[in-house]
Amino acid sequence: MGIVSLKQALDTAYKMDLDLIEVASDAKPPVCKIMDFGKYKYKQDLMKKKAKKKQTQIVIKEIKLKPKINDHDLKTKIKHVKRFLNKGAKVKISVIFRGRELAHTDIGWELLNRVALEVEELGEIESSPAIDRKNMVMLLAPTRKKRKGEKEIAKDEDSQGVSKEI
Repeated sequence: MGIVSLKQALDTAYKMDLDLIEVASDAKPPVCKIMDFGKYKYKQDLMKKKAKKKQTQIVIKEIKLKPKINDHDLKTKIKHVKRFLNKGAKVKISVIFRGRELAHTDIGWELLNRVALEVEELGEIESSPAIDRKNMVMLLAPTRKKRKGEKEIAKDEDSQGVSKEI
């Protein structure tokens, strides 16, 4: 519309049943826009909601072990790790050493390697075992192959299950 007085711009916006919005206040003269501000805010909120739906949150579950863990207890912990990896969560496995157990960190290495071998098809080692004070920590992440495989299976089922006529 060009350079217009404030009163004329407000009258034009009022006649069109729209709002006069200041876009750039630092410009000389200030730049304004005539638009439906409620509709604009509504579209902004919709865009934020769509972006939020597409986000994935990374969940980290933690399993704590001790060097003197029984085989049956270890198998139970491994089942928990498998369940977490199937759900898509990362798993932090900690071996906690107490007192003189710190002298036998090799037992911790063996435990973590055993767990990694047991869940090899579901998870891959993201950070290898490392000692942090009295703990030995390893991080497992779900394998990407599994995720891709699930998507391919879903596509195959869709293509085989229903035939579409045009």
